[in-house]
Amino acid sequence: MRTQYFYLLVLMVFCTFSCTNSLQNPTEEAAVVQDSQPVAAARGVMQRLIGDRAADINLELIPAQDSLDTYEIEASNGRLTVRGSSAVALTFGFYQYLKKATNSMVSWSGEHLNLPAQWPDYPKERVTSPYKYRYFLNVVTYGYTTPYWDWERWQKEIDWMALHGVNMPLAMVGSEAIAARVWKKLGLSDEEISAFFTGPAYLPWHRMGNLNKWDGPIPSGWHEDQLQLQHRILDRMRALGFAPVAPAFAGFVPEGFKKLHPELAVHALKWGGFPEEYNAYVLSPDSPFFEKIGKLFVEEWEKEFGKNKLYLSDSFNEMEVPVPKDNPNLKYELLADYGESVYNSIVAGNPDAVWVTQGWTFGWLHKFWDKKSLSALLSRVPDDKMIILDLANEYPSLVWHIPLVWKEHEGYYGKQWVYSYVPNFGGKTPYTGVLSMYASGAIDALNSPYSASLVGFGSAPEGIENNEVVYELLADMGWSHEKIDLDKWMQQYSEARYGGYPEKMKTAWEQLRQSVYNSFSPYPRFVWQTVEPDTRRKGSINADPLFLKGVENFLASSEELKGSELYRNDAIEMAMLYLGIKADEYYKQALAAKAANNAAATKAAGEKAISILQDIDRLLESHPTDRLQPWVDFARTHGNTTQEKDYYESDAKRLITTWGGVNEDYAARLWSGLIRDYYIPRIRQHLFEPSADLDAWEEAWVQKPGVSEQAPFADPLAKAKELVAKFSTTTNQ
Repeated sequence: MRTQYFYLLVLMVFCTFSCTNSLQNPTEEAAVVQDSQPVAAARGVMQRLIGDRAADINLELIPAQDSLDTYEIEASNGRLTVRGSSAVALTFGFYQYLKKATNSMVSWSGEHLNLPAQWPDYPKERVTSPYKYRYFLNVVTYGYTTPYWDWERWQKEIDWMALHGVNMPLAMVGSEAIAARVWKKLGLSDEEISAFFTGPAYLPWHRMGNLNKWDGPIPSGWHEDQLQLQHRILDRMRALGFAPVAPAFAGFVPEGFKKLHPELAVHALKWGGFPEEYNAYVLSPDSPFFEKIGKLFVEEWEKEFGKNKLYLSDSFNEMEVPVPKDNPNLKYELLADYGESVYNSIVAGNPDAVWVTQGWTFGWLHKFWDKKSLSALLSRVPDDKMIILDLANEYPSLVWHIPLVWKEHEGYYGKQWVYSYVPNFGGKTPYTGVLSMYASGAIDALNSPYSASLVGFGSAPEGIENNEVVYELLADMGWSHEKIDLDKWMQQYSEARYGGYPEKMKTAWEQLRQSVYNSFSPYPRFVWQTVEPDTRRKGSINADPLFLKGVENFLASSEELKGSELYRNDAIEMAMLYLGIKADEYYKQALAAKAANNAAATKAAGEKAISILQDIDRLLESHPTDRLQPWVDFARTHGNTTQEKDYYESDAKRLITTWGGVNEDYAARLWSGLIRDYYIPRIRQHLFEPSADLDAWEEAWVQKPGVSEQAPFADPLAKAKELVAKFSTTTNQ
């Protein structure tokens, strides 16, 4: 017996020594925990992408470097090893290997997978992200892109996030189901609660206190459906080690609550040109109800979904804070009260929670949010219990023409912050963005005196499934300590996306980088999309002749690259933009002729524009994302009856067309089906039918179910080249 104990003691000492040594040797440590949850979750992402080949990859966990995500990749003699400090480090490292070693890419519009029978050799590469968090999504992405997604589509997006290194996404699905429970506990009737919510596509603006009721009420089965969906989303996010950002109470109350408590100071808000009945009410944060409701919301959310750490609350988005303007001392005191109250309302429900807030409004209303005002708001919140999403680093210099917000506010006065961009408004399709800025801007922040509290980097697009080169670049920036060399990066991008980088393609990307991807517009829309030029939200498509030459050179690469699905998709999209510019030229001629009462010239120019648009529409029938039909299909799947299906479809259609208030054509998409069924008929009425009631026709279209059928071109790539050549007046160069 003593001998057995002796051998057992020796074995324990040996194991202790081995385990201690494994901490010094990442490879040995990884071998002990290969079947851990992070490894299993990462392998699941790979399995869904490449099937059984995922089982051949050696995945190992290694320690983070200075608490920051780290990956290692290497391959030798057909054996691929990916090491990472988390599931996301593993998936991002794997994706980097796919891009660099196999010329493969994963995107919203498809995949270019070029997997040889044996993994190519690759020298050991080790990379550590400079950021604790890589942030993704925007509150309104949940309107402009995701409102009707099912689990299959969400699973693909979460995999996309993992492959692109994201670990801090917004997770807003099911918010209203939780809110309904809270309002029920506070004494509101089912009817009062139902009347509070907007239609599903408009819920982001409801959550931010911009809208109530609009396009509601939601059918009764919606809330339960969203709860179940959110469970699946959060389970997958947590398995991958994400830090999801959950919703918190931001102060906006139903009209029924206002009536129930007439003694409360509740401020009526105005937003978006909507009638008063659709505007929201905000509770004063100094009200005792603010903390009570905030506590209930967090508790109810965690009762349903489990503990969380990061909670988003935006009480002042695009709105003036109700504080006196003629009494600075009182103003700053009230702002400090506001910040303290919002924070307390979150930690009352979870003492470990961190308040996350969008910094968009600090730049958008920069005249109000001067240094004293913002520092007052933040003054009573612990530095480590708040994260500010410095949302839109394009806008200070390119749109607002003010200093960078994070610089102006000295890195947010010690609060944690995330450097981010908003590359897209409304999910608009045209190309826009300054690639050189995306490849360098965050490095200035990393090298600044305010980097100590800089905890994240990311992007917050209002709508996704567009401008894919921008998001591929931003994903790489989330792991870069220095500016990215775009010349080298573009070659790698093209080889991974298309399978090659011939001279014509190199020239094309140089021309694109000097034109559409060297300028930024929040509102890139053709005039034929808005019927008349929009004088309120001024923006335009970049029609630089250099862009047109870039498209021609891009298409001239077809013989070498036509085997790539992503090349074919991008070729269709670029040809569409090229032709859209030509259609706009004719359409503007038609508008000028109409203004001059020249009916014949109006008809001639208008029909030329329409003919081009018909070709564009048919061309886009072959594009995987630039189509109305999938948008409608996603919406209709949520209905249990024909009436419900029709309601959801009309809600989805309204958002991308008439919107509501002063937002018509805000989310203008260049989609097959939308062009032939909405834009072209509307153009005809505007140009050729003086007595037409466009508002009535638009509403009828929103309410009418279905998308007309259109056969795609037999060879869309060849047709794209043919149509562009028809209008080309230059030789490829």
